Amino acid sequence: MRALGIDIGGSGIKGAPVDLERGELIEERFRIPTPVPAVPEAVAEVVGRIAGHFSWTGPVGVTFPGVVLDGITMTAANLDSGWIGTDARGLFSAATGRPVAVLNDADAAGLAEVAAGAAKGEAGVVLMLTFGTGIGSALFIDGRLVPNTELGHLELGGKEAEKRASDHAREHHDLSWKEWAERVEDYLRHVEMLFSPSLIIIGGGVSKKSEKFLPLVRVRTRVVPAALLNSAGIVGAAMAAAAL
Repeated sequence: MRALGIDIGGSGIKGAPVDLERGELIEERFRIPTPVPAVPEAVAEVVGRIAGHFSWTGPVGVTFPGVVLDGITMTAANLDSGWIGTDARGLFSAATGRPVAVLNDADAAGLAEVAAGAAKGEAGVVLMLTFGTGIGSALFIDGRLVPNTELGHLELGGKEAEKRASDHAREHHDLSWKEWAERVEDYLRHVEMLFSPSLIIIGGGVSKKSEKFLPLVRVRTRVVPAALLNSAGIVGAAMAAAAL
């Protein structure tokens, strides 16, 4: 079983075919910078180009950095506001010429980690957090997803958490890894208090640099980097496509 996964981020859109049994990319991922402005038509054109790059003829899964309800994008904190209320599933299907599944980006990454990564076989409450342009979240109870949690928008220190603790915030404020780890720890303590998870998984692009900051983070909950690193969103998108 194979499907194409495409992961839309605030800075880049990347995709690759995925072996669904192993949860692995079977070709090198193809990345195109996210258009500026990231209006629906421009992003859909890039999604179509990525599908075309692989000459893809099967199902396609696409992640979106916001709330997605039945293929409709309801929020767009880090993309253009024109996405709000857009039929993303129809738009991407037209761009690729294929049936498309659309889901929240962090939910997709979490699904991949539960199926083939750091949360495989993990019972209880598991929280996946992706640190990138913003902070995405995926909440699982005994392996079942609670969709569209969007915990990056929780208030922390009088601001949205992702304004203080995202990887973008680290770069924008030129924070050292130690300084950023303190902000991440504050955020993790907050979500720990709210949900009492048994495991927190750190994903997003920063997951491949986990040794620089995770040892500095002190919380009660076990915290691990995503096993699939920044490919988790692509893999999870492809898994969603397999259900079409």
